[in-house]
Amino acid sequence: MPLTLTVSDEVHALVPGFTPLVVEARGLANGPSSEASSALLDDAARRLAQRLGGLAPHEDPHMAAWRDAYSAFGAKPSRTRNSAEALARRALSGGGLPRINLLVDAYNALSVARLIPVGGEDADRIRGGMRLVRATGLEPFVTAAAGEETVEHPDPGEIVWCDEEGVTCRRWNWRQGPRTRLTEGSVNALFLLESLAPMGAAELEAAGAELADSLEKLSPGARITIRTTG
Repeated sequence: MPLTLTVSDEVHALVPGFTPLVVEARGLANGPSSEASSALLDDAARRLAQRLGGLAPHEDPHMAAWRDAYSAFGAKPSRTRNSAEALARRALSGGGLPRINLLVDAYNALSVARLIPVGGEDADRIRGGMRLVRATGLEPFVTAAAGEETVEHPDPGEIVWCDEEGVTCRRWNWRQGPRTRLTEGSVNALFLLESLAPMGAAELEAAGAELADSLEKLSPGARITIRTTG
């Protein structure tokens, strides 16, 4: 049965036009980064540079819309950047994009090439359905600091993804918690592509299809479905 994802009315009211798309993949064979996944990242950096044409990532219209969305719930977008902008800045830097594992490389490459925030979750570690809500400030967010597990709490009003156990990603798509992240042992995954106007439905759907194609090539035999949610 597909995992349930919902977006609260409060989020829709604050940021009208937010459209998420889900790529759900089962029967994956993850593993260390490979030549194929590295090639995806290198190609993504080239596509990004061509798309921007010398502009900074935050000057792209889609990234500008995300900065407005972050400001709407009280975050400072130049300090806590959305995941796509943060990755794009790394792609354009001398160090380039990190190599993590096959699945993370695939969705990071898609995020950079198309300048769209993309999250990847281990479907077997999600407890109940996932919800995008405005936090009360009491929700637990289990993370790590200086090598030690620690529990943080989001700011009241902050937009967060959460499940029945707590927050899975803070400030929309800024920082994912380690509990649900994709590891080399992950076999079932949920990829969430998040768009705002001016990104249209056709561009969002094309991004989902591209990610599905990359996953099929890296993990032949995986069962992949694409759906919108709300």
